[in-house]
Amino acid sequence: EKRRRPQSGNLFRAASERDISRRPLADRMRPRKLGEIVGQAHLVGADAILFRMAKARELSSMLFWGPPGCGKTTLARIVAGVAKAEFVAISAVMAGVKDLREIVTAAQERLDYQRASTVLFIDEVHRFNKAQQDALLPHVESGLLTLIGATTENPSFEVNSALLSRCRVLTLRPLETADLVTLLGTALKDHERGLGAMQLKLTDEAMARLATAADGDARRALGALEVCATVAVKENLSSIDLDFIAKLLPERHLRYDRRAEEHYTVISAFIKSMRASDVDAALYWLARMLEAGEDPRFICRRMAIFASEDIGNADPQALIVAQSAHAAFELIGLPEGALTLTQAAAYLASAPKSRAVINAQKAAAKDARERGSLPVPMHLRNAVTALNRSLGYGQGKETADTNLPQELADRRYWED
Repeated sequence: EKRRRPQSGNLFRAASERDISRRPLADRMRPRKLGEIVGQAHLVGADAILFRMAKARELSSMLFWGPPGCGKTTLARIVAGVAKAEFVAISAVMAGVKDLREIVTAAQERLDYQRASTVLFIDEVHRFNKAQQDALLPHVESGLLTLIGATTENPSFEVNSALLSRCRVLTLRPLETADLVTLLGTALKDHERGLGAMQLKLTDEAMARLATAADGDARRALGALEVCATVAVKENLSSIDLDFIAKLLPERHLRYDRRAEEHYTVISAFIKSMRASDVDAALYWLARMLEAGEDPRFICRRMAIFASEDIGNADPQALIVAQSAHAAFELIGLPEGALTLTQAAAYLASAPKSRAVINAQKAAAKDARERGSLPVPMHLRNAVTALNRSLGYGQGKETADTNLPQELADRRYWED
């Protein structure tokens, strides 16, 4: 009796897995072959690296780096299938070293008895700590496991250098609006896996709204379509228009993480736009950060640095403006505080630029580090005691050519 229950449970589970109607639309509509993948032609096109590696059945360990919903998991599964390799998938959030040991044992048996290779797919591989990543090294090095890791974070920062050196990093791109429109149209018509049985129609404007609101994320686009379709059917609608979409779906969510890649790339775009005196671009990137929930105080600090580093004494008022914006924001807060930041950003972007301050600071700091504790010239020393005066402290003020130490007499740090 005890033996039959697990078998029965497994049968029920297998039956539920075959019933795809209960699975989310995004899961049902996963591409099943390379030709169905959209938006990653630079990787799966006829002359692209993944297509050629899979066809040759010569996969190497790889890291797929890209935003959510761009197809990392699906692509790994398809590539492993084309290469005729066993595909084992785990999540770094849930798995540990014990799970890795079991996978390694099974992979070795598979190789010994079936001469079959194993592709280990690790989702969110950056979540593995150093010990867990190190545990992979010998098996990736020996070729027992072909690792395909998926990450939304920059591997250069989040993956150990030892593991990174053994993997090829492939960058997946967010899906273009046109790609998402194609996916949505396919899902709407597909009777086997999609929503074809509902016989719904979407206006072009509604389709475009769903695609743009997804922000390059296929999972989000298909999820939104499924919600709209379900509600439309319950309300006996045969068509979905833009008004229906606008009322049903929340505002577009911007892809942003205050501690990850997008945080650094957007603030870099903001700084570089101000440096290029591109006011419109600076205000756009500022708005992107604020709308996504960036800490306004972080932006204030960056603008204060910019006022000295990139403007300096070409417009000394710039530092006062940046400091005042910070003080005003602390007084006002959001949402009105965004106005003070916008005013300051526009001023800084419009101001004349000079790198004299940072160039002078770096040059003086370099000499201070490399030359050590050079003696202070006698005429600059404080002659507060008779002994000091007898040693010449405070003398020679009228004849001094420079106030620098003698060894640095020819230095010119400041250039207007």
